[in-house]
Amino acid sequence: MPVVNRAGRHVLTGAVCAGLLLAGCAAPRTAAPGPGPSGGASRTASADQAHGAPRLIAPAEIPGLGPATRSRVPANSTQALVVKGDGPHSHQSTAVLYERDPAAGWKAVSQPWPAHNALRGWTAHHRAGDLRSPIGVYALGDAGGRLPDPGTRLPYDRSEEFNMPGTGFLGEPLEGSFDHVVAIDYNRVPGTSPLNKVRPLGAAMGGGVWIHVDHGGPTRACVSLRRDDMRQLLLALDPAKHPVIVMGDAGTLGR
Repeated sequence: MPVVNRAGRHVLTGAVCAGLLLAGCAAPRTAAPGPGPSGGASRTASADQAHGAPRLIAPAEIPGLGPATRSRVPANSTQALVVKGDGPHSHQSTAVLYERDPAAGWKAVSQPWPAHNALRGWTAHHRAGDLRSPIGVYALGDAGGRLPDPGTRLPYDRSEEFNMPGTGFLGEPLEGSFDHVVAIDYNRVPGTSPLNKVRPLGAAMGGGVWIHVDHGGPTRACVSLRRDDMRQLLLALDPAKHPVIVMGDAGTLGR
């Protein structure tokens, strides 16, 4: 089972928009126009706007994320894979990769990717074997797989231990599911292979939560993407941008 998060997950504060303060700086109603410093009439804020004065525009936020979720995205993170489940008990979801520009804010840099999550949907209190994916914001720092590194900038551990035999919940073959994986820092030691089985929060909290190649059905706790989309993700993730995954059902992420 691939599942991961970690105790030391990054938590961020949300941005506060100061632009609204400027719009309320018009002159008092009772003040009559008088000479300005250059001898001309003084200009009100509304007059400035009428003459095309620039307005401050708040940086764009990631669509569908509420203030509680946004506050958990680390301030230094400029790359986020957002995985929204169709519902709290659904194993189907959609993933979109976003990047943050210092001035313009967040924008999508991928098409929506169809994805699977755990058989029983989502939970904010993940436990080993509950067949639910953990809701939260987690770092993405380590990759690996049975196949060679496709060119990712993340540390990549190639190993035959990523071989996955057997069948999934719908009877679909699991072979090739771990050809490429990215470890989700849920209850794991960052900076180690995804295969590392150390669980800082204890075994009862689960672990080994990954993003991996989709096998056509629900997972035990992981997120899975189609093979081509998984490769695109690996090539896009950049440690310098402190990438994270924001994952959960759409309703919870909107809070």
